[in-house]
Amino acid sequence: MPSHRYRDVYTRVEVPLAEREWPARRITEAPLWVPVDLRDGNQALPEPMNPERKRRFFELLVAMGYKEIEVGYPSASKTDHDFVRLLAETGLAPADVTIVVFTPARRDLIERTVASVRGLANPVVIHLYTATAPVWRDVVLGRDRAELGGLIDAGARDVLELAGDVAGVRFEFSPEVFNLTEPDFVLEVCDRVTTRWDATPERPVVLNLPATVEVATPNVYADQIEYMHRHLARRDSVILSVHPHNDRGTGVACAELAVLAGAQRVEGCVFGNGERTGNVDLATLALNLHAQGVDPKIDFSAIDEIRRVVEHCTGLPVPARHPYVGDLVHTAFSGTHQDAIKKGIAAHAARAAALGVAPERAPWEVPYLPVDPADLGRTYDEVIRVNSQSGKGGIAYLLQTRYGLDLPRRLQIEFARAVQRATDDSGTEIEAKELYELFTAEYLEPGRSGGEPVAPGADLNRETAVLPDGTTVAYVETRTGWGVGIAASAEEATAQALASAAVRARS
Repeated sequence: MPSHRYRDVYTRVEVPLAEREWPARRITEAPLWVPVDLRDGNQALPEPMNPERKRRFFELLVAMGYKEIEVGYPSASKTDHDFVRLLAETGLAPADVTIVVFTPARRDLIERTVASVRGLANPVVIHLYTATAPVWRDVVLGRDRAELGGLIDAGARDVLELAGDVAGVRFEFSPEVFNLTEPDFVLEVCDRVTTRWDATPERPVVLNLPATVEVATPNVYADQIEYMHRHLARRDSVILSVHPHNDRGTGVACAELAVLAGAQRVEGCVFGNGERTGNVDLATLALNLHAQGVDPKIDFSAIDEIRRVVEHCTGLPVPARHPYVGDLVHTAFSGTHQDAIKKGIAAHAARAAALGVAPERAPWEVPYLPVDPADLGRTYDEVIRVNSQSGKGGIAYLLQTRYGLDLPRRLQIEFARAVQRATDDSGTEIEAKELYELFTAEYLEPGRSGGEPVAPGADLNRETAVLPDGTTVAYVETRTGWGVGIAASAEEATAQALASAAVRARS
């Protein structure tokens, strides 16, 4: 491949930080999450959301607990403009939710943006953006540093003139492609903006520093964020925000390291929708904190319903292996994993009982499951599924949890061989109902079809268990073999098991 055509990030932009503090820090509280699904995510859809879907998505974000939501680009789209007016003219947005609107640094577009938010009772953030990186300056905007700095200052002045007297309005600025912009230039531009807007602790300015196109390892972005965090003027009057994209597949890591480096606010999309490979995934970020014992302040306890709404609104499926929410993320097919999970869940239940608390309140330590699926509104039904890669532990778990069949270990081993033969032949997954039918055909039917009971010898071993429906399962071992029976009573089940053992011995 022609890799020589590309330059590494260190030859494209100065990375000024030599001594860094972020590696020694820990995340102990959630940043302010700002979903941009209704603006950045929406503009990346093959079919942008119509008003009904946009409203449904907004209602979802509110229900999940987001307190600041970017709702659109009202100067660029009638649908976005009308949606902002809907928020202004109805009670759709709770009073404690801040509404963010997006605008480029052009006076006519700023005017239309400000007009769209007039009458909103909610707090409002007007978000001004301009690309600042050299390639964008040269190729897209045709302006040098001084000219672009003047354009940004003029845009900031227009925002202040047109919206500075509107109650409840604050301002945000994004130097787009921050991560490829010269540090001295982006610092100069940001300080000019906070001066123009007279940022104060009482009316702070959001400075949002996007990795608009991800081009480096996450530690580089963290260094860039910490440099700004240390050197910005009016730092106590700035909410330092980040907006990572996922071009290299490390958007989540970029955001997490940026928070260590001083970021207080993170923009992204609930499941990572966005241009190209997407914006940073807010669900993964939040649930990563949850898995470390930090309250993410966002409610994902009905994650499958959240996914259904997002898929309906965006028209895009969430992949089966997507962290936390995908159909298969809590599922084990491998036999060794299934055995460990089965034992881990049993140990968790025992630990909860010993502590005198419900299982959902007990500390979670189960192999291969970083979080309890129940935290996300899921059951354990889909944790273990069976195919040709599965072992006795997973098979036994499904029969026990779905049908109350607590198989002795030797029977688990024997039945696993039968399941292996069946799944090798079919090449497909086998469900719990099919497992039970196979179990019945393999062990119970022969005993019901003509086998004669045999007298138990001195070395007879018998185990019985009462099933949830009141019937009894019996497992017996005799001198000539073993068998299984299920009946209304222990005596009848044992008789069936002895008959089964006799038939098996003759076959």
